[in-house]
Amino acid sequence: MSPTVLRVGGFRFYFFSREERRAHVHVQHADGEAKFWIDPAVELAANFSLKPQQVTEIQKLIEEHLNEIRGAWAKHFSGGSH
Repeated sequence: MSPTVLRVGGFRFYFFSREERRAHVHVQHADGEAKFWIDPAVELAANFSLKPQQVTEIQKLIEEHLNEIRGAWAKHFSGGSH
């Protein structure tokens, strides 16, 4: 299960239900995918085929929606499924 948290500008932001405990978000685009840590700060964890400009744009979007993404993380993983 990978619930979508946000869709902006061709990017899909989502979580994997069974993955590591450190808070992060995955981002999918037609050009590739990336993973960003969201705690304690927004930081690129992995990039698969996205251009540097796209990574920069994603990071800005995450920072703009950080409270929403962190809230969705807390809600999704509070059920003990993680």
